[in-house]
Amino acid sequence: MQLPEGVSDQDPIFPIAAASELSGLHPQTLRQYDRTGLVVPGRTRGGSRRYSARNIVQLQEVARLSAEGVPLAVIQRMLDLENEVRDLRDEVRMLAADLRRERQNRPGARVFATGVDGGAITLTGTTRVRRQTDIVVYRPPRG
Repeated sequence: MQLPEGVSDQDPIFPIAAASELSGLHPQTLRQYDRTGLVVPGRTRGGSRRYSARNIVQLQEVARLSAEGVPLAVIQRMLDLENEVRDLRDEVRMLAADLRRERQNRPGARVFATGVDGGAITLTGTTRVRRQTDIVVYRPPRG
């Protein structure tokens, strides 16, 4: 489902009539799924149901699985596990970003060295400093 730019698949934007049409399920079925906790939409301030694109996908999946004879209790467990996996993936992404920021801002994380022109250069953790192997012989001026 293609959403407008800036709209997340979690944003509750579809009223029950649109959700019914998009999912192929009767509005009364959607209300029943809401009451039983199978697919729970968001609510407006007035209490009207608003379904997200993610809810629509879940409703389509519920319709397909129930048509194949899968009990609603099993479908509920499957949806719960899918939601848990999605939440855990989001948490892993956030923790990875936190770790990246922490590594960048850690004292000693940035190492500086002197470049060939005498200025300071920043070395990353994997940069190896090239050593000069030239031999310089000092000869004092004769005089």
